[in-house]
Amino acid sequence: MDQKLEGVYDAVVARNPGEAEFHQAVREVLESLGPVIDRHPEYLEMKMLERICEPERQIIFRVPWMDDKGEVHINRGFRVEFNSALGPYKGGLRFHPSVYLGVIKFLGFEQIFKNSLTGLPIGGGKGGSDFDPRGKSDSEVMRFCQSFMTELYRHLGEYTDVPAGDIGVGGREIGYMFGQYKRITNRYESGVLTGKGIAWGGSLVRTEATGYGTVVFANEMLKTRGESIDGKKVMVSGSGNVAIYAMEKVRQLGGLPIGFSDSSGYVVDEAGVDLDLLKQIKEIERGRVSDYAERRESASFSDRGSIWDVPVDVALPCATQNELNGEQAATLVKNGVKAVAEGANMPTTPEGIHVFQQAGVLYGPGKAANAGGVATSALEMQQNASRDSWTFEYTEERLTDIMVNIHDQVATTAESYGAPGDYVMGANIHGFEKVANAIQAFGLV
Repeated sequence: MDQKLEGVYDAVVARNPGEAEFHQAVREVLESLGPVIDRHPEYLEMKMLERICEPERQIIFRVPWMDDKGEVHINRGFRVEFNSALGPYKGGLRFHPSVYLGVIKFLGFEQIFKNSLTGLPIGGGKGGSDFDPRGKSDSEVMRFCQSFMTELYRHLGEYTDVPAGDIGVGGREIGYMFGQYKRITNRYESGVLTGKGIAWGGSLVRTEATGYGTVVFANEMLKTRGESIDGKKVMVSGSGNVAIYAMEKVRQLGGLPIGFSDSSGYVVDEAGVDLDLLKQIKEIERGRVSDYAERRESASFSDRGSIWDVPVDVALPCATQNELNGEQAATLVKNGVKAVAEGANMPTTPEGIHVFQQAGVLYGPGKAANAGGVATSALEMQQNASRDSWTFEYTEERLTDIMVNIHDQVATTAESYGAPGDYVMGANIHGFEKVANAIQAFGLV
């Protein structure tokens, strides 16, 4: 890291103790910005970095709810409204036991730059709770979501803050929260939440968007070396929306997805993943990946080792943060991986990123490669604002154009700063400059 930025990072760590994920996300961005500060010293003088690293608003609240047995539970809710320089706060809600303030701040910080890269007028925010929807009945999830929204609603609005889903928050949870928001406010404000059902204001392609976009980005990276997804073996971690629809897009582009995972282990299917079977198990039955292996003769399940031990041409980490470490990255490189594109937020550790870059592997960071989800959320906001509904084909075309444009902007920025092919530097610098210029235009606010 540039020496002029070390002090900024040290101050962030001191100001936000114990928030390891947030520290990691900030460091990853600051390590790219030395050349920007050399070119624009006014950013340092105006404390632009400190202003971007400090959330505009942090909201923490109690969420009481009752289970089906009548027992009372207390969870903690969060919404970090990080930066609104480019538009209303935009970012998902995550329901998972691992959620605490540091995770939400890391996700919100990443969201600032991701949203900037889309070219759409949206700021960065994130929220969620340490509630675990897994194993809960629909009634329990509904009661939790209603209690959560009873507090959160006062901070939302289509011109203020527009949440979406994330881990543990899908169409069911969005529906319960939107219903409670509508009940409390007496307004059918479609644009206040994205990821809604198609019948009540949602956007076609939103479910598929993050996975589709990640694969489009990977394909664009491969094109810079005269290759494509076509004919490539692809491994995808995770088995939720992002992973499933990443594999679907891989199929559409001629590639062969051969594996996926969840917290219990991973599946390898050398014949190619049967997506209809996987969707049945994960989306309808809410089962485990081991269920897939039991019902598919060509598949095997393992709860030992790592999904990244399997030789593939393309790796798409689509599960959660810091799931791919330096040792696993070295194994992928040894086995001949050509490209890595992140479908999750910060799934590769700093050591893993270093391994990929040193080996010359094409590496697309999440803030660029998985921006398709939030881009399509912004397209959903456009449809809601105009009381319109777009076709699947038109929306997917818009998504593809956005992802190709993100790739090209990131690649061009990296080259203009003397680091051709460095998608990390390109994404961080391009995202930062756009936000910093807007902040500067607004004065000291």
